[in-house]
Amino acid sequence: MANNKEPYILLSLYDSLYKEKYNKVPRINKFREKWAMQDVLDSIGFDRAKSLLIYYFSTSKSGHPLSFFFYNFDKIDDLKQQMEKDKQNRIVLLEKTKKLVEGGDQ
Repeated sequence: MANNKEPYILLSLYDSLYKEKYNKVPRINKFREKWAMQDVLDSIGFDRAKSLLIYYFSTSKSGHPLSFFFYNFDKIDDLKQQMEKDKQNRIVLLEKTKKLVEGGDQ
């Protein structure tokens, strides 16, 4: 098990991201939600969980409920990874196209 403070750190991050987005304090029971957040941590680790939580608030999900994050973090993680991979592929294709247009090697 990781650091006992990590679930609370991530719950505080959720709290601040929620306040920033909606200008109000979310209603969460940190003692209860700690266990669900610990499951996320056990599955993907602290750094990925933190990154995923930040990414979650960049999505168009209405209200950004914490329960939705807990039940779907694996799907959100897959989507985030696919989007990052797609972005990298686009950069590579753009470079190849640029070289072709300039008459350079492939």
